[in-house]
Amino acid sequence: MDRNELKALLEAIIYVSEEPVTLDALAKALKEVPREELRAVLKEMAEATHAPDRGVEIRVVAGGYRMYTKAEHHEAVRRFVRSQKPPLRLSMPALETLAVIAYKQPVTGPEIESIRGVDPSSALATLLDKGLVVTAGRKHCVGRPILYRTSKEFLIRFGLGDVGELPTLKEFEELARAALGEGEMPPPALEEPATEPPAEAVAEENPAEPEHA
Repeated sequence: MDRNELKALLEAIIYVSEEPVTLDALAKALKEVPREELRAVLKEMAEATHAPDRGVEIRVVAGGYRMYTKAEHHEAVRRFVRSQKPPLRLSMPALETLAVIAYKQPVTGPEIESIRGVDPSSALATLLDKGLVVTAGRKHCVGRPILYRTSKEFLIRFGLGDVGELPTLKEFEELARAALGEGEMPPPALEEPATEPPAEAVAEENPAEPEHA
């Protein structure tokens, strides 16, 4: 197939996929196309979607390619979507707990409680149920508490490639309101963001992350 046909095919695949489409998956499905050619075409396609006359763009998030509406159209798109169905909503305690986990991960329940000053059990259950947080083994300390970290679904919801792209806390609050449909969100009691796990918090095991439809 020629380059234009390949672009059309890749666009169709990315459009219908609910999960970010990885280069490995595309290379496996399109064996007749060299891997490097796929990479080059995808880069070209992503750059082309940045044009001002395009309403959606292709971004690299969570290790794959996915389509997103452009930032300048978010408010209008959100109004339309909200008129069709209610957005995914989280309580304030759940949002604050999510922020603590995002910036301190991997982190235990007791550590979250020491930062927020309240028992995070209910908020953790909500975040786990919605797939925004997953367990990440146990911490090597007295009691061996469970460690928590953000999930692939979290990256997708917030349009991030990995946790290294986490914004400032103020920007995170704005993203939370936009991605999860919340109102005012006060800043959680955090110190400077720390996306790198501390040495003493290395997980004993990293269970496979559940897939989300």
